[in-house]
Order: sequence, then C-alpha cells, then structure tokens
Amino acid sequence: MKLVNYLAVVATAAFALSVHSAIADVRELKWNDLKPSDWMAPAVRDPMFYEQNPDMQVQTNLDAPVIPELDGERVKIPGYVVQLEGDDRRVTEFLLVPYFGACIHVPPPPPNQIIHVSFPEGVPYPVTYDAVWVTGTIKVEHRDSDLALVGYQLEASSVISYF
Repeated sequence: MKLVNYLAVVATAAFALSVHSAIADVRELKWNDLKPSDWMAPAVRDPMFYEQNPDMQVQTNLDAPVIPELDGERVKIPGYVVQLEGDDRRVTEFLLVPYFGACIHVPPPPPNQIIHVSFPEGVPYPVTYDAVWVTGTIKVEHRDSDLALVGYQLEASSVISYF
C-alpha cells in the first residue's frame, strides 16, 4: 500500500511539473509588446467623433512596424473579439484588438495592434462579448481582411474569458 501511495505522489508531482513547464513556456504579452517602444499608436477618439467625421473611419499607419522576434512564440494576450467566422454557436476566426469597438465603432487600430486568430474549436458566443485571454503560437505575418490589415496571426490553443 505504501508503494501505491508513493507512486501516486510521484505521478501527481510529475503532472504538476509538466503543467508548470507548459505554462512557463507561454509568454504573457501586453499590446505595447507588439510594437517597437519608440513607435506611438495613434490616439483613439470618441465614437461620436467618427460618426460626425465618417471620412476619418479608416485604418491608418498601414506600415506600422511589427516585432519579428515574436514569430513562433507561445503567447497569452488579452483583448476583444471582432468576429469573422463561425456558426450560430461558436466563433472560429476573429480579430483580437486592444480595445472595445475597434474595427466596428471606430477605425481599426494599426496592423501591429491587431491579431488575426484562428481557433477551430470555436469560442462560445457568450464568451466573445467581453474581454478574453487568447493563448497560442503567434506568427509575424500581414494579412488583409475585410475589416483591416493585420500584422500578426495566432493559432489559438485556448480562448477564455478575461474575468
């Protein structure tokens, strides 16, 4: 019986170490980490300004610099979902943006502040109404969508509610 208990403790410890190692391999990003420190993103104005100035509702800074060193890293980043693909229950493809309403109510952020996310498992719609944490492998790769030019791609392994 003691050997069984010992093996159970060893197995539990090994599992905990492997989970800790997997978590340790994920780099938690902030949105500023997606741009050079000397580059400033344009200010976002009140949505009412854009309603009164529809010609200003365009994405700017299309040549915004990205961080090539991020390519291939496992990352975790918070943000808001702009739905692109899915069905009546789940979102399988979306843009992750740093603030609520980006690409919909105000102009899209620069490409280095937008991540195109693929998540074949799908995010349940109720989770997409608030901020989320997205974890996965990031690629430094531009992509043009119907809503914006994007500077990063991410194949998500998990998408969970921020709260």
